[in-house]
Amino acid sequence: MAILVLGGAGYIGSHTVYELIDAGRDVVVADNLLTGFKQAVHPKARFYQLDIRDKGALDTLFQAEHIEGVIHFAASSQVGESMSDPLKYYDNNLYGTMVLLKSMVEHGVDKIVFSSTAATYGEPERVPILESDKTVPTNCYGNTKLSMEQMMGWVSKAHGLRYVALRYFNAAGAHISGAIGEAHNPETHLIPIILQVPNGQRDHVGIYGDDYPTPDGTCIRDYIHVTDLAQAHILALDYLIKGGENNVFNLGNGVGFSVKEVIDVARSVTGHPIPAEVSPRRAGDPAQLIASSAKAVEVLGWQPKYNDLSTIISTAWKWHQAHPNGYGEG
Repeated sequence: MAILVLGGAGYIGSHTVYELIDAGRDVVVADNLLTGFKQAVHPKARFYQLDIRDKGALDTLFQAEHIEGVIHFAASSQVGESMSDPLKYYDNNLYGTMVLLKSMVEHGVDKIVFSSTAATYGEPERVPILESDKTVPTNCYGNTKLSMEQMMGWVSKAHGLRYVALRYFNAAGAHISGAIGEAHNPETHLIPIILQVPNGQRDHVGIYGDDYPTPDGTCIRDYIHVTDLAQAHILALDYLIKGGENNVFNLGNGVGFSVKEVIDVARSVTGHPIPAEVSPRRAGDPAQLIASSAKAVEVLGWQPKYNDLSTIISTAWKWHQAHPNGYGEG
């Protein structure tokens, strides 16, 4: 029986595939390669280029492969873009998941681990955030992810699907080997953008707002190493395979770092001054998001290995130095 990783050519998906292969699992990857990269797919995984909105292609895959469970990363994920182009997010995230679940039900595949987000909470009631806290998203991206969770809940009641939603915010870092890492075009994530400065690709980093109600005025986020995230997805799938019920887990370090603090650590890791300039806030950005992952530690046995910010940025720097253009040439 194989594990199907949707979006397995993307950043977190590709790292999850590497961890699955290292654990001796049989892996099938499906990705439309709009934001993923064929070069990021582990050579031992079987690859299908398809879009999850294409039910015929999904049906063909489920007929050809014996799929034990699905890990679902295939979604658009840029907060700013979701505010300017919300229909793209409803189409790709919600409609795509609806087509996927329909095909899974028809082919008797009843286990799915879903890449959700701490953006489902919106402005948190407290810090760190607990899974039981209110979910009132402040951006369209978070709203579509919450709707995807709810859709799985209703499909579970109707058809016996079992799911785990993993809510996390800032995936960061790169595979410890340096073989794969983070590559987006355009790049929107903070750490890779910061590292473009010492890599000679931009002359400064922008800080979106320094007037938030935080100690230094900049947004605070919880950064998790991508390999630790990958391990959590595998643990969640095994939890379902062993008969676990529907569940939601936060994934984080429980420690938040401000934008200014991340820039300071990057300066230390790279030895570069990394000039920074303040620009206006972005729409839909909460002041701080820090997740309590105590439940994931207790129920799933999750134990992050790379939870030091300096280590996270060091692995990212190793990747970006060797691959300044991501998976492109040079």
